[in-house]
Amino acid sequence: MPSGSGHPTRDARVHGLPELSGTGRTLVMGVVNVTPDSFSDGGEWFEPSAAVSHGLELLGEGADILDVGGESTRPGSSRVPRDQELARVLPVIERLAEHGATVSVDTTRAAVAERAVAAGARIVNDVSGGLADPDMGAFVAESGVAYVAMHWRGHADVMDDRQEYGDVVADVRDELGARLAALHDVGVRPEQVVLDPGLGFAKAGALNWPLLAHLDALHALGRPVLVGASRKRFLGHLLADPAGHPAPPRARDDATAAISALSAAAGAWCVRVHTVRASADAVRVASAWSAARGASPVGSPGTSPRSTALTSTVALTTESWTAGEQDLPTWQDSGARNDDGGGPR
Repeated sequence: MPSGSGHPTRDARVHGLPELSGTGRTLVMGVVNVTPDSFSDGGEWFEPSAAVSHGLELLGEGADILDVGGESTRPGSSRVPRDQELARVLPVIERLAEHGATVSVDTTRAAVAERAVAAGARIVNDVSGGLADPDMGAFVAESGVAYVAMHWRGHADVMDDRQEYGDVVADVRDELGARLAALHDVGVRPEQVVLDPGLGFAKAGALNWPLLAHLDALHALGRPVLVGASRKRFLGHLLADPAGHPAPPRARDDATAAISALSAAAGAWCVRVHTVRASADAVRVASAWSAARGASPVGSPGTSPRSTALTSTVALTTESWTAGEQDLPTWQDSGARNDDGGGPR
């Protein structure tokens, strides 16, 4: 895959993932849901053998990371007991790791994260950013594992009631900044952390677009950014039919690939997707596009490279984003909250 022009946070070192740090491109994380009730593919890969086969298929399509989860976080879903979550994910993680996959465990529980890392997971992907389990930060600090901290305001049964923002971009940035500080206070090193804006989590449909369009607001926090837009409800509403019926989850994959390309062009470290091949191609296109923007004009040998200070059309520059210097519009739209938001996992 061709490398694009460098990006300071996309190419930042992530502790414990040397082969996935500084690659010069956006990574692709493939979703392996070991659940009966996930919003897009619940039950399809519920049996461990089916989940392992699916994970290997995603690897063959170009996934850099496999994200194994045993608890749905779709809006309104109920929590599963810890032992049940462990029974779902551990055999899948063990077998995928044996095949050489870089595995992430999608959990909010420190006890599950600890067992998963012992089984071979190298990343903990916590949708609560450490808020759901007070022991999570200490485990991450002690283990040194790579850690994805997502913006979160509550579990699935309450999150749709917690989507009031003054300015969604600034508020999410500031709340993630607070999580970084809190994690640091319990010993988590900055280089362990990847940030996730939490698309669809306590965010109605219209609130997700400004976060995507202004990823550099999150880059200003100095850590890599993971984007998880795949098949979420805000895409379903964008692609609604003339009668207003949202597109079903599997009909959102083309739009997901478009977001993968735009996120990669904006410097995302990784995109988390259900269908890998299209997004792997999309980030490859974005990488070539970005490289061409910094190259000499075709047909003009010896011409100086174009300025690397060109501002992306899909993101604010990190340099221009400092507290108090951006007069962003308020993205809160009370009418937009009726579209059910962007459904998570």
